[in-house]
Amino acid sequence: MKSHAQAVVIGGGVVGCSVLYHLTKAGWKDVVLLERDELTSGSTWHAAGGMHTLNGDPNVAKLQRYTIDLYKEIEEISGQSCGVHLTGGFLLADSENWLDYLKVAQGRARVLGMENDFVSIAEAKEKLPLINEKCFVGALYEPLKGHVDPSGVTHAYAKAARIGGAEVERFTRVTDLQPLPDGGWEVITDKGTIRAEHVVNAGGLWAREVGRMVGLELPVLAMEHQYLVTDEMPEVAGRETELPHCIDFGGEIYMRQERGGLVMGTYEKHGVPWSEKTTSWDFGHELLQPDLDRISDNLEVAFEHFPALAEAGIKQVINGPFTFAPDGNPLVGPVRGLKNYWVACGVMAGFSQGGGVGLALSAWMTEGDPGFDVFAMDVSRYGDFATMAYTNAKVRENYGRRFQITFPNEELPAARPLRTTPIYERFKARNAVFGVGYGLEQALWFAPEGAEPVEQPGYRRSNAFEPVKAECRAVREAVGLLETSGFAKYEVTGPDAEGWLSGILANRMPREGRILLSPMLNHRGKLIGDFTVAKVGPERFFIFGSGAAEGYHLRWFESHLPENGVTLRSLRNEMLGLSIAGPKARTLLARLTDADVSNEAFPFMAFRRMDLGMVPAWVGRISFTGDLGYEIWVSPDYMLRLYDQLTEAGADLGLRPFGLRALNALRLEKGFGTWAREYRPIYTPAEAGLDRFVDLRKNAFIGRDAVLEDKERGPKLRLVTLTVDANGSDADVADVSGDEAVWHDGEVVGWVTSGGYAHFAERSVAMAYVPSELASRNGHFEVEIIGERRSVQLQPEPLFDPARTRMLG
Repeated sequence: MKSHAQAVVIGGGVVGCSVLYHLTKAGWKDVVLLERDELTSGSTWHAAGGMHTLNGDPNVAKLQRYTIDLYKEIEEISGQSCGVHLTGGFLLADSENWLDYLKVAQGRARVLGMENDFVSIAEAKEKLPLINEKCFVGALYEPLKGHVDPSGVTHAYAKAARIGGAEVERFTRVTDLQPLPDGGWEVITDKGTIRAEHVVNAGGLWAREVGRMVGLELPVLAMEHQYLVTDEMPEVAGRETELPHCIDFGGEIYMRQERGGLVMGTYEKHGVPWSEKTTSWDFGHELLQPDLDRISDNLEVAFEHFPALAEAGIKQVINGPFTFAPDGNPLVGPVRGLKNYWVACGVMAGFSQGGGVGLALSAWMTEGDPGFDVFAMDVSRYGDFATMAYTNAKVRENYGRRFQITFPNEELPAARPLRTTPIYERFKARNAVFGVGYGLEQALWFAPEGAEPVEQPGYRRSNAFEPVKAECRAVREAVGLLETSGFAKYEVTGPDAEGWLSGILANRMPREGRILLSPMLNHRGKLIGDFTVAKVGPERFFIFGSGAAEGYHLRWFESHLPENGVTLRSLRNEMLGLSIAGPKARTLLARLTDADVSNEAFPFMAFRRMDLGMVPAWVGRISFTGDLGYEIWVSPDYMLRLYDQLTEAGADLGLRPFGLRALNALRLEKGFGTWAREYRPIYTPAEAGLDRFVDLRKNAFIGRDAVLEDKERGPKLRLVTLTVDANGSDADVADVSGDEAVWHDGEVVGWVTSGGYAHFAERSVAMAYVPSELASRNGHFEVEIIGERRSVQLQPEPLFDPARTRMLG
């Protein structure tokens, strides 16, 4: 075993071997994989080996397609068969809700250039004779579906990596990791020590243990997962062609052919965690005790939907552990505060996602950027709220919902409430319906008095529609109150604070007492953040951004901090906020302060300290509603008092609380984009319409050269606002929610980023990216919503206050 390496990958499952191969492919040859036992000895060896492209996030789906396409490459390089069976497969719907789900999935696949076709149940039965056609209402055929040999794939990755220069050390257990002064790591094993520049935790079942070696508690948990292999069945044996794969969502089962029988697995509602606290290093090629009683309900449905199964004998029951993150997506990327420590774990669908994970992480390590948007997999999406107990509750929930629809307007209940602000009970008393962001309870909308504060989720408009409309009208006609505590808040201080911010953000810095908006770019000139920046002193700034991206942004900020002259800290627990917006907002604010808040004295984008009644506050003249508005920031101990003062002073003005659903509707009327939807690391400022907030007069900021190149060649895409022809009654209509296909002259040319109903403007709205050459052409555009192509019109100016008289007045 060598004593030095550029990178050490810990873990010899399919994910670790994929990372190793991709590092060699990216040009790193001095890389080593360490495996405590034999390759595949964790979860990989007992996996069913299924592969598919279906995923709720198109960026993850794209990586899954890459993984499937990769198998041919690694077979050719390694000479090792991956045992690929590309049989295609059916996604079966036994209800109208599941049929809607499949229509949505088909539209998302079109955005990626993948054509999945609906077939009749009779046609599906011709290819999959086991189907009881009376049980289903629809079938979607997915060509890129099948299965592989788990051992073959893993060894193909490993052999291809060795050919590329890597080393693989089996039966070598890592016992400790120690950081070195130069940012590298001392990797201590039972066979000796390696000094490595980089370490990758691809530990699978042991990812928590490898994390704890460096003081890290990763939010992963293993769940017992069962599937059974049948005896030979006459309906299967002797066929000339292999049966296609099948997912029966209503029955919560997946199924494929295995020789002359079938493999059938399920994700039962009440799954059982395995080794909840620690994983024994001695666990190896072992299976867990089968428990068919636990999946008996699923089996009953399977026997009804596929009658031949009821007569089949059971050859073997596989019960083995697989690791999951709280939301079911992998944990990938660099870990904040641990230089050159990387993770690639929680990959429960390793044969669909393993190749994509290896590609993303290797690019991140070798080039400083994954090359595309992987936020849905980024380890930074979880903060310190993701404790072991939180992870346990959310993983159980996610596992039990693996084959259940989570609607775009649905909020899941496990591990809640966790983080709350002082006015949580006040809002609860006002009948708030809450959602959660970064562990924090946030009001989505307010149910009418006497009604149960519960949303009836679905793809179409819900019982929230009318209450949200009322909230929007209150803002546009009087004054509304919104909690903004879910924003991320940062303080930057020091003699070099302004210079540092000017180099890391693309816009110029504001003068004292003012606010401005600024994108943050990576070195490729792509958007990795959009912020409100306020200068509150000669060497002091506040920065406000997306709450969900706090960990993501802190990691970037801290990795670029100088050793001296700048101090950065999160104000998440020190600064909470309320916003008031609407034509009567200034009147309300004036009732609470002696300060002059006239337009002349306190104009748009001003920011200052003022007393509101007895409450010391920071107040900014800005609002994401696009209306006259103010954001008010206080320390938590003043939050209740501020809320009560505003509520009392605004009673005769028609003050009404509003939630994030109304805020979404209001910002759509203004064409305002938002982080993680319109602004993501796959878009440039010019494409997103944010180039006006990029100051190229500055000599240096991250991404400047790339912006200049983009400006010279012109943006490929443009963000546009579309108004959608929404036919039918309010209850029957589905508005866009994101990731729908945009058509032009019969071809898919773009995708929706977000949308909904703009209540005050009374229009259904979609924001979308389309090719630049089409961005100014009206007519012939359509958006596909639940399988129906709806006519849309380009909206060249905001639906509300296009002259900005309300916002600036």
